[in-house]
Amino acid sequence: MHIELRHLRTIQAIHEAGGLARAADVLNITQSALSHQIRGIEDQAGVELFVRRSKPMRLSAAGQRMLRAARKILPEVEALAAEFAHLRDGSAGRLHIALECHACYEWLFPVLELFRRAWGDIDVDIRPGLSFAALDALHREEVDLVISSDPEDGPDCDFAPLFDYSPTFVAAADHPLGARGFITAEDLVDQTLLTYPVERGRLDVAKLLLDPAGLDPAGWRQVELTEMILMLVASGRGVSVLPDWVLRGARASREFVTRPLGPTGLSRRMYAATRAGQAATPYIAHFIRLARTEAVKLQR
Repeated sequence: MHIELRHLRTIQAIHEAGGLARAADVLNITQSALSHQIRGIEDQAGVELFVRRSKPMRLSAAGQRMLRAARKILPEVEALAAEFAHLRDGSAGRLHIALECHACYEWLFPVLELFRRAWGDIDVDIRPGLSFAALDALHREEVDLVISSDPEDGPDCDFAPLFDYSPTFVAAADHPLGARGFITAEDLVDQTLLTYPVERGRLDVAKLLLDPAGLDPAGWRQVELTEMILMLVASGRGVSVLPDWVLRGARASREFVTRPLGPTGLSRRMYAATRAGQAATPYIAHFIRLARTEAVKLQR
């Protein structure tokens, strides 16, 4: 049996219109064409779908069963068509995000709140469990956008720049390194370094300072929260290197001292990575604009 959507629409139209003539008008076909279509449907089904001796013509038991199917299936098809239309025009969709930047939650949540108000129909989620292989998850379409400071060359992804930041040394106010004008890799070899719980290759202090010098600190200690890192720094349990925008409050506090890395300071750039061509999708483009706007506030 080969039942098509137009067959279901025909059954529903005849039942709701109460006759062939009115149903033909609804379907915008001739009554003769409608009668021919009914015969074709019955041939496909192998049973009579109408009681022809009745006036007006009414559905048989088999026709009623097909009507129930039509009332279930057609709304699903129409909803699917509407959903696809929204996806094409960019008014609906999914924005699942993975972060390679552990400190970015503080900056990201205000962006998402503004985004939610503008795009209430978009399914938004943060996927923290994918942060260690975020770009791989992007390629597999498990997420739709990755916040990363490590752009990759290749045709599969686009990297939209968001903002620049400076990894900055922070220590307790009475720490001896506070007397230095800037921090070198050699300054850290006898220190306990407090970092986020991410792999070494993704730590700014390792990538930009320690690894080029071939040096290590005396100890590493991983801490989940920025606030806890700063609490441990203030109590003299170690030193840290954090993005400058994370340290806005620390700079105004007498408990801390901050210094640049190297004589001129170091800089990195944060990006929004999307699959090739997706950055122009209206809601993704708006998210990127919001992210850049909020990032400007971080520098104040």
